Amino acid sequence: MAEITAALVKELRERTGLGMMDCKKALMAANGDMDQAIEDLRKEGGLKAAKKAGRTAAEGLVLVKVASDNSKGVMLEVNSETDFAAREENFATFARQVLDASFEKEEADVEKLMDGELEAARLALVQKIGENITVRRIAVAAEEGHVVGSYVHSNDKIAVLVTLKGGDEALAKDIAMHVAAVNPMVVKAEDVPAEVLSKESEIYTAQAAESGKPADIVEKMVSGRLKKFIAEVTLTEQPFVKDPDVKISKLLADANAEIVSFTRFEVGEGIEKQTVDFAAEVAEQLKG
Repeated sequence: MAEITAALVKELRERTGLGMMDCKKALMAANGDMDQAIEDLRKEGGLKAAKKAGRTAAEGLVLVKVASDNSKGVMLEVNSETDFAAREENFATFARQVLDASFEKEEADVEKLMDGELEAARLALVQKIGENITVRRIAVAAEEGHVVGSYVHSNDKIAVLVTLKGGDEALAKDIAMHVAAVNPMVVKAEDVPAEVLSKESEIYTAQAAESGKPADIVEKMVSGRLKKFIAEVTLTEQPFVKDPDVKISKLLADANAEIVSFTRFEVGEGIEKQTVDFAAEVAEQLKG
């Protein structure tokens, strides 16, 4: 067998980004043949990625890109298993690569976008970082004649895209910042889903009935609470986060603008996180 020198291992590590032990094993298996070791590792990488695909990826980053003329914008969420991995430069580079591709193609369909080179890059990153990496979702705002603005919270965990009819970039950014902080459900009161109102009404009715008051009073109590709920979840009815004395509707009216849409991404929202017994996991890996 060819001698596996430290220099060989170092070279393979620099070319693949993998750990020393992985590189040494690959070189030993390939009898010191660098190209063969790389080919074998690439094949193995596909297997590693497949094994990690079932693991929960609920950490990660959100990124936004808006055109210089504010005519369009793209936002996406890319997930990893740990926040440590999400802070790794190779992870950020991959996320920006996906963002740029989505922006160029104005493509919000993750499956379509991740076909070919981007999927190969994802698999390579899974192998390099050792965690499941997923592109979870993409939002595209590209409506002709509208103003697109964005806001990304400083920790890259919350991002918002806002589309306005009228107004300007500064207003769009202010509203995006408000959405990031307050997390409204809808733009206008009439947009609140009927099923949501029905459920809230049931809850308020049950609560009011316990007061023992007459049915007509209970009805008024429920109506009042529903009205308050709608105002709380409706963007245009909310006090502006930077100036609570001004409602968002007034802010828009003063600028002769209206909100067409908004999209808010928060990393990991809606993903059920697994509780991992790390000691057991390490013990299991050592057995293998």
